[in-house]
Amino acid sequence: MAFGDADAYARFMGRFSEPLAPAFADLVDVPPGGRVLDVGCGPGVLTAVLAERYGADRVDAIDPAAGFVEAARARLPGVDVREGSAEELPWRDDSYDAVLAQLVVHFMRDPARGLREMHRVAKPGAPLAASVWDHPGGRGPLTPFWAAVQDLDPGGVAEASAGSHEGELVRMFEEAGLTDVRGGELSVTVPMASFDEWWAPYREPAGSVGDYLATRTPAQVDALRDRCRERLGDGPFEVTAWAWVATGAATR
Repeated sequence: MAFGDADAYARFMGRFSEPLAPAFADLVDVPPGGRVLDVGCGPGVLTAVLAERYGADRVDAIDPAAGFVEAARARLPGVDVREGSAEELPWRDDSYDAVLAQLVVHFMRDPARGLREMHRVAKPGAPLAASVWDHPGGRGPLTPFWAAVQDLDPGGVAEASAGSHEGELVRMFEEAGLTDVRGGELSVTVPMASFDEWWAPYREPAGSVGDYLATRTPAQVDALRDRCRERLGDGPFEVTAWAWVATGAATR
């Protein structure tokens, strides 16, 4: 189940991806006047940071979801936001001085091809960067939810994805032909005033959470909510999420 609109994404995952974006953007250096591409831009979370730093006329973005493209265009009218996939980027070779993909590699239909395309459109020596939540390591933003699922329905946990294991992004960058590949991790800590504030987006779920909850009865959803409350408490509390990152330089 995909996110239906930008507002649903903002309520569900944006509360974690928004604070991650500035730290992720810090991973690359863009030369004066350089052009930047945001691959899998979603509703424009990272794109907005890049536009603020480098100017909207120097930033391009792309996403396969029409609703996200519309939202990003409305949010950032000066940015060239296109509808399309990472696996078939509509730009020429050597077009960009930096290429970034925040929290999107695991959504690509063909991550290896998507990274090769990111490499293709980057100028020789230009930095590339990608990030993915550490779901398999139990440190992602949805970990409290999936931990409760593990308690009540051990076979129902479904959050592992491409690039999200430790070291996997680095390996994928190397296989895409990048040099000076380095790995690392970033974290964000999000305060929750109450359990109800944390649970609210789960009432209109999307993504893997939505797919799972669609298989549950109302009673089972209530039991899962109660188990999450037992784990987290009534609040206030904080949720810390970690993301694996990789950077590398384009070659020819």
